[in-house]
Amino acid sequence: MAARREEPPPPPKPPEPVKPAGPQVVPKPADLKGPRVVRIEAPEPVTQRAPRPRPAALQPREGPFPSTEGPIRPDTSGRGRGRRGGGGGESAPRSRSPRRHGNSTEFTERLREWRDQDVLERRERLASATGHGLRARRSAERRRKASAGAPTARAKTEVQITAPLTVKDFCTAVGVPYNVIGGKLLEHTGSLKRMTDMIDAETAELLAVDLDITIVLKRAKTELELLREEYEALERKNLKPRPPVVAMLGHVDHGKTSLLDAIRRTHVAAGEAGGITQHIGAYRIDQGDWHVTFLDTPGHEAFTSMRARGAHLTDVVVLVVAADDGVMPQTIEAINHAQAAGVQIVVALNKIDLPGVDLNKVYGQLAEHDLTPAEWGGSTDVIKTSAATGEGIDTLLEHLSTLSELLDLKADPTIPARGTVIEAQMREGRGIAAQVLVREGTLKPGQFITCGPGAGRVRSLLDDRGKRVKSATPGTPVEVYGLDDLPDTGDTLFVVKNLARAKQVAEEIKTERREKALQAVRKPASLEDLLRSTDESDVPELNVIVKADNQGSLEALIGKLGEFPDDKARLRVLHGGVGAITEADVSLAEASHALVIGFHVVAEDRARRTADQHGVEIRQYRVIYEVLDDVRKALEGLLTPEQSAQERGRVEVRQIFNVSRVGTIAGCYVTDGVVARNHRVRLTRDSRIVAENLAIESLKRFKDDVREVRAGMECGIKLAGYDDIKPGDMLEVFELVEVAQTL
Repeated sequence: MAARREEPPPPPKPPEPVKPAGPQVVPKPADLKGPRVVRIEAPEPVTQRAPRPRPAALQPREGPFPSTEGPIRPDTSGRGRGRRGGGGGESAPRSRSPRRHGNSTEFTERLREWRDQDVLERRERLASATGHGLRARRSAERRRKASAGAPTARAKTEVQITAPLTVKDFCTAVGVPYNVIGGKLLEHTGSLKRMTDMIDAETAELLAVDLDITIVLKRAKTELELLREEYEALERKNLKPRPPVVAMLGHVDHGKTSLLDAIRRTHVAAGEAGGITQHIGAYRIDQGDWHVTFLDTPGHEAFTSMRARGAHLTDVVVLVVAADDGVMPQTIEAINHAQAAGVQIVVALNKIDLPGVDLNKVYGQLAEHDLTPAEWGGSTDVIKTSAATGEGIDTLLEHLSTLSELLDLKADPTIPARGTVIEAQMREGRGIAAQVLVREGTLKPGQFITCGPGAGRVRSLLDDRGKRVKSATPGTPVEVYGLDDLPDTGDTLFVVKNLARAKQVAEEIKTERREKALQAVRKPASLEDLLRSTDESDVPELNVIVKADNQGSLEALIGKLGEFPDDKARLRVLHGGVGAITEADVSLAEASHALVIGFHVVAEDRARRTADQHGVEIRQYRVIYEVLDDVRKALEGLLTPEQSAQERGRVEVRQIFNVSRVGTIAGCYVTDGVVARNHRVRLTRDSRIVAENLAIESLKRFKDDVREVRAGMECGIKLAGYDDIKPGDMLEVFELVEVAQTL
């Protein structure tokens, strides 16, 4: 039985591929399509451009060169047949090629010439199309003129310029190019100036010297000057009478403020410190048809500058003279101010109710100063008044109102307002208050104003009684609020159209005054001045800080403090301002060891506490002469006392004793006065001074040391460090006494 064959096992099945679980994102096969026919258009026709005609100058000349413009004629002369043709058969016509002849060089040059000429023509057409040719022709023309020696600008010999000016304007004025001026400026200033940079008058003068040019400098007008010119050019079409501005001038305590009180029916004089007016006050009196504006100016001699300023503001001066005192020194001062101002003077003979008044004496004193009374045939009106009884008050008002008509005082109330600052001060809670006398125009709230270094918008107007008013006409004093900086007394207030113009004028004035203040610090001009300033450095200084209630009082006080002599002690005003004493003032005083002076102002609570902590002295005053007295005493306290030699006695040397280890002892007799141990001795021999300022080392009577020896007694004297004593010498005994110096 046949063996059974075993079958192999079946192969294993391949493993199934791993399939991802879940749905799969399989992109769809792309469906490719051919281009779509949108439309079928006919091809654009190509036109054959006509050949460009050549100029006649480029036409081929007659000669061995054929023309390239026309068809080539066949050669029928039998020359130039092909080599392959052989025999006598005729060959196809051929064009003559000049390259196969000996004149090919000339033909090549002619082609190059034609090609270059064509390129030149193309360039000319392109240049004329883009404008470059015009610029090139102009530059070529300039170069041609320059090469031909065209005349250049010559420097002028004398020019007028307005400084400051730009470098470009200076070059134009003097006729010198910038490259020359720039080099000169680099030499003088050390920096390269541009054409738009400004140069001042000094630099312009230096340049003129270098260029050998005479320049006439004309100062540029400031904004304030331009504003004044605008006001002067205004046409006054509505001139109307205005009240006269009357200044009350006279000697101290002659009754100026009391007389004004009687006119106003107020009590201003009772509130004045010491009965003396400390600042200018302005008041308007309206009584029926009488309208008068009064200025009450200080009568104390320390306020001379304020009184002079008040006289220049006025139309009429009422010279108040007390009937019992007559003309006094300050009365004469007031007369001089009024006469210098050229204003009308009316004498108010006050205190006429007092008994024992001698009118003829007062009239004679007035006549001595060119004020002859009308009762004596002169032109000065003398009105007898009494502030106590009211006598002559109405007569004075009537007379002043009549003078307004006689002097033809008129102003236009319709033009922009203009006024003068009488006083300016800082009021707590309100800001800067400027007391302004309106000269012309009408001042109203809301108007833009500029006044000295201040500018702003009128916030409110107050009259002389503190009431708010809506407008101020010519001749009316008002208190103006709204300025951003404190003006000086005498500054002019202008009404402008906008705030920008007001600030521009104010900033210019502020800069000018700051420059003047910096220039006021005197610098040594020579070696002698420098040496003198070095010597003055040993002079003691008293630093003060002054604060006042208004600008006028501040100016007067600082001016009076500046009158102290500075050869022994120097007074230095570090700062002056208007308003209360602040903590900043105390800090400045502490840093500079200064004294703070408050005139009609008080110190803030915080400033007072700071002063107590740091030991800063604050002194407050209400009368100016008290300030001056205390400052004088403080300056004298800084001075070192002087030593004065006062003679005490005379001693005659009668015998000499030489003691070992001690020296020479003089046996003396006191002929006059007293000799004490602390006295000094001057030794004379034969009426000549041998030694002086010698100290007494010991003084004895017999063997006892004594403190002093009187006249008629004998004593022994040992001089300190001096033994050259002989019998017959005289000893003059004196004492060095310290004496306080005065300014």
